Amino acid sequence: MSDEQGLVAIHPEGEGPAAGNQPQETVTNVDTFGGKIQVKWAPEAAVSSLGLMPFFIEFLKTSGRFDAWVEDCPLQYQSPNATAEAGCIGTILLSVLAGHWRYAHMNAIRGDGVNPELLGMRKVASEDSVRRAMTAMEEQASEAWMKKHLKASYEPLLEEPWALDMDTTVKPLYGHQEDAKVGYNPQKPGRPSHAYHSYFMANLRMVLEVEVQAGNQTASSFAQPVLWALLDGLPEPSRPAFLRGDCNWGTERAMEGSEQRQIAYLFKLKQTANVKKLIGRLFGRNEWVEAGQPWQGLATELQLSGWTKTRRVVVLRRPLRQDEGEAEGARRKPNERPANSCSWICPKPRIWVCAMSTRCW
Repeated sequence: MSDEQGLVAIHPEGEGPAAGNQPQETVTNVDTFGGKIQVKWAPEAAVSSLGLMPFFIEFLKTSGRFDAWVEDCPLQYQSPNATAEAGCIGTILLSVLAGHWRYAHMNAIRGDGVNPELLGMRKVASEDSVRRAMTAMEEQASEAWMKKHLKASYEPLLEEPWALDMDTTVKPLYGHQEDAKVGYNPQKPGRPSHAYHSYFMANLRMVLEVEVQAGNQTASSFAQPVLWALLDGLPEPSRPAFLRGDCNWGTERAMEGSEQRQIAYLFKLKQTANVKKLIGRLFGRNEWVEAGQPWQGLATELQLSGWTKTRRVVVLRRPLRQDEGEAEGARRKPNERPANSCSWICPKPRIWVCAMSTRCW
């Protein structure tokens, strides 16, 4: 028997769909804080954004994450008439899962008579109650509380090799908000904004930490204290295999911090004058190797004026597509030579710097 016949025998073709047969109605038992319930799929019913909430609530109960989160909450009420801590925290949870981003949006879930009960809440807290609760909590205690339980949610995943992505997002602001400053804002120049410094687990895109800073603090130097605190708080086996960031992170301070902690890194460099000179020297060489997806790469060493030592860098290039070449030719002046005078008409190349470690490149 050939290999192909063996595969056919192991995985025979299934039966074709029979006309007129309707799938049997399935009922799923779900264990929630409000007791066990039965979930029945109704194909003809309207789609709801909170329709799958019972399954997530079952996960919260089984894992114990919600009980531990509420128990450690620094919010403490003295009045017997006040809303229970679980009521305020549960209202915030339901509101965030519903896609809300303002306190006023919480009023949209006050008519939900199913999910709050499944979460063990007596009622949904009002917008004003949640505002007062957030004001009553101390900032340092709240930050430690959230970071502790956020770390507990992803810590088991760090036992496998992983990479850490760093990114900064500019969020334009409207109205009067704390630390709304005018800074780098390519989408809305001159508009006050916040800078979100985020740290992700690569591929999974799981957020490990987000720090909100003023709009004029988009540089990586403002984000590095939180990054190093995050990495220093992890045991050695749980640290990332390497760090990855754009040209905002290709600085001496960021690379030196990674080297001090013996963590490999892969940062993109800005195309400064010395970097462009390096690209010009390498462009005519024959040592370029295929890097995949029409890119070619060449590794070399470089020490810029602000660096304390020589580091390994990788230059990537790819040929222009026909439409890109026509656009490039239209931008050039008559009788002007291409910037890269060789057989390749290449767009702006990419240059990366990485630690001299087999884990990184």
